[in-house]
Amino acid sequence: MMITDVEDFFTKGCGRCDKFGTPDCVTRTWIDGLNELRRICQDMGLEEHVKWAHPCYMHKDRNIALFGALRNDFRLSFFNAGLLSDPEGVLVPNGPNSQTPSVIKFTANEQVTALESTIRAYIRELMEAAEKGIKPPKVERELDLPDEMIDALDSDPELAEAFHNLTPGRQRSYAINLNGAKKSETRINRIAKFRDHIIAGKGAMER
Repeated sequence: MMITDVEDFFTKGCGRCDKFGTPDCVTRTWIDGLNELRRICQDMGLEEHVKWAHPCYMHKDRNIALFGALRNDFRLSFFNAGLLSDPEGVLVPNGPNSQTPSVIKFTANEQVTALESTIRAYIRELMEAAEKGIKPPKVERELDLPDEMIDALDSDPELAEAFHNLTPGRQRSYAINLNGAKKSETRINRIAKFRDHIIAGKGAMER
């Protein structure tokens, strides 16, 4: 059961696995650093909420930052990170398919204090953007569909219409999933299984 009370994250974990509420939860490893991040966000006047079972900090009804803890590191993720100039060069992509570097990864609890001035500057920058209603420019990226998907869209008008009506993010989810298959036969089988999902307007990972 994922948490809904933010205090649970700092005392028990996120609730996504069976280590919740045990000494083995990864939040226990990084609790000092996570508490330091919390202190900074609260001190800057951000509103504290729980979203996706993690502490999420908001300003002017806009998400600003989110915490996460993994086995090898803990993270501060910024929303609308395209607005950040990142003069310190501390931001890294959240994953291999991320378009914009948006995450600070910590591998030691004391790193938060060492980066506190930078963290505050980045939060302040996003808070000011929220107050002014500024949003990051959209990053246009060509959709790299495999030949099998192009053939399927060309031969199935209903599928083609549904696919083109998907949001860019959902379209990319299929491109990423299909391009991850090494064999053409695997891609064809996946497309067949995805058809109803696409018609329903859902992304590759949505239920």
